[in-house]
Amino acid sequence: MNVSISKGRLWTARVMSGLVILFMLFDGVSKLFKPAPVVEGTVSLGFAEHHIVILGILGLIPTILYAIPRTSILGAVLLTAYCGGAVATHIRMDSPLFSHVLSAVYVAVLMWGALWLKDERVRKLFSLSSGK
Repeated sequence: MNVSISKGRLWTARVMSGLVILFMLFDGVSKLFKPAPVVEGTVSLGFAEHHIVILGILGLIPTILYAIPRTSILGAVLLTAYCGGAVATHIRMDSPLFSHVLSAVYVAVLMWGALWLKDERVRKLFSLSSGK
C-alpha cells in the first residue's frame, strides 16, 4: 500500500524530520560529552550529574530509530515518551510555558507531523474520519 506523495510534501517531511533528528542528536551527544553548560543546566533541573550520560543515551537510541525509515514509528513513540519526561521536568521546575515547558511538545509535533506527511499508516492512525 505504497501511496505516492508529492515532492513538496516529501521534502517538507524530510526537513521537519531533519530538524528533529539534528536537534536530538545535538542534545544527546552534548550529554555524552558533558560540557559545563549542559552539566549546569541538567543539574539545575534536579538531575544528578551522573544521570546526564544516561539521559543522553536515552535520547539518542530513539533518535536513531526515528532516523531509520523502517523503525521511524517506534522511534517516534519512544521520543514522545522522552519529550513527555522533559515536559514533566519543566512543569515541576515551574519553567516558563512557551519557551521551556512546550519546547518538547514542539519537537514532538514536528516529529509526528513529518511522519503524517510521508506515511499513509500514520495518516490513517490519526484520521479524524471513521475510515468508512
